[in-house]
Amino acid sequence: MRWWVVAWHGQSRRERRSSGTILPEAMRHVCYVSGTRADFGLMRSTLEAIAAAPDLRLSVLATGMHLSPLYGETVREIEEAGLAILARVPVPLDPPTGATMGRNIGTMVAAFTDALEQARPDLALLLGDRGEMLAGALAAIHLNIPVAHIHGGERSGTVDEPIRHAISKLSHLHFTATDEARERLIRMGEREDRIFVTGAPGLDSLTDAPLPDRAAFMADHGLDAGQPFALFVFHPVLQEADRARADTEAVLDALCGAGLQILALMPNSDAGSAGVREALQQAEGRKGIVVLTHMPRPEFVAAMAHADLMAGNSSAGIIEAASFGTPVLNVGRRQTLRGRNANVCDVPADAGAMREAVDALLSGGRFPAANVYGDGKAGERIVRLLVQLPLDADLLHKVNGY
Repeated sequence: MRWWVVAWHGQSRRERRSSGTILPEAMRHVCYVSGTRADFGLMRSTLEAIAAAPDLRLSVLATGMHLSPLYGETVREIEEAGLAILARVPVPLDPPTGATMGRNIGTMVAAFTDALEQARPDLALLLGDRGEMLAGALAAIHLNIPVAHIHGGERSGTVDEPIRHAISKLSHLHFTATDEARERLIRMGEREDRIFVTGAPGLDSLTDAPLPDRAAFMADHGLDAGQPFALFVFHPVLQEADRARADTEAVLDALCGAGLQILALMPNSDAGSAGVREALQQAEGRKGIVVLTHMPRPEFVAAMAHADLMAGNSSAGIIEAASFGTPVLNVGRRQTLRGRNANVCDVPADAGAMREAVDALLSGGRFPAANVYGDGKAGERIVRLLVQLPLDADLLHKVNGY
């Protein structure tokens, strides 16, 4: 894998010249948009590194699930990290339908525009494929604020893929996780000199922190340490929202049928999430099934590391779990066509197929810890790029490269 580093041959970011006199230059202000526990968990170490960089200043636009008690009011994690919150933008999350998601993008565009117009950051930083990030890109580009996009160029099927590519087309700089993603962006018409392979930020420090003892971790979560357990994270797919509850029940049945205990997380707020939530609430009373609204990032990482199996359709199973060699049962279309590590087994939400795959994964045990998404140093590369890359008028005059 190629890692891209920019050599900066101009004068220091800390000084500028005016009439022959060297004057201090203001720190470059980076504004990150965050709407979920997931994106913040992936980006936390990178955001903390940005905030600590002497040439950078960080603020966070917090919105979506972060501000909802139903989803754990995870804005508190941003506050506890000591990161400056530029604005809080609440949006209605109920009913969890495609119409609600669409209207919320419009609400966020308007509110983000107001906040960014007042703050005038030097750059907007976005990750992934959610509506919050699309709203951030639309607001920033209309204010002539350059946009840097992380995890562009990846495929995932469902509504997420066109939204991810739309964000890429609205962005001026790209920090990709893989060479394959970089090449795809080039084929989409993005300029080669504005695409940098950094790796996935979610891998940074992933395996460095000490893990709690497995038995103690399981006991803390009401699980029998003498029996295997599955970490279950299942989010709805917009185009299949009406099937979300039935698919959730089918996966739970397959896991229970294989003799696994289940540590489950509640889903995100997307269309169909009510069905997933209802299925989990109904299952929660069954022996060996524990359901949580939210797990702080270190706790979630420990769950991935200790689980005998990770099941569902979370990107964490596609990207992060491989660093621990955890077998992953990836169900349905949500991560279709995304780059895979060797530990991922893809199955439809079919009872027979899932049960067969679960048995095969459990019998095979853990995989070697290897990950195509990077080496755990994405944050330092991103910080270096944010400091060094010129944010000039030419950057804003974006045209396709073909």
